[in-house]
Amino acid sequence: MKILDNLKYTKDHEWIRVEGNEAFIGISDFAQHELGDIVFVDIPSVGDTLDKEDSFGSIEAVKTVSDLFMPVGGEILEFNEALEADPAIINNDPYGEGWIVKIRVTNSDELNELLDAAAYKTQIGL
Repeated sequence: MKILDNLKYTKDHEWIRVEGNEAFIGISDFAQHELGDIVFVDIPSVGDTLDKEDSFGSIEAVKTVSDLFMPVGGEILEFNEALEADPAIINNDPYGEGWIVKIRVTNSDELNELLDAAAYKTQIGL
């Protein structure tokens, strides 16, 4: 199970990688493993500004559908369009090519409330 040190994590298994005032969001390796084969990602919120913990879409696996939640407040700038053709990219590369949305962070102080890699590992029992 890969947990990257340069990311922040949520209790709901999303990760965020900040680059300036923008950030990429995806789901952790643990989450994709628990979900199984991902078959569809629905992101109806491009262009919307959402608060921390608001749902920005859903991810569908063979056996279940799970909501995706904002780690911090922000405006959804972009959806990873590669996921439309091949949502399994998330299973194969959850921290790289499998990013889900790009946002403009509206309150960077909220980043301090997220889990670092060590705290996330503890939460999932590693």
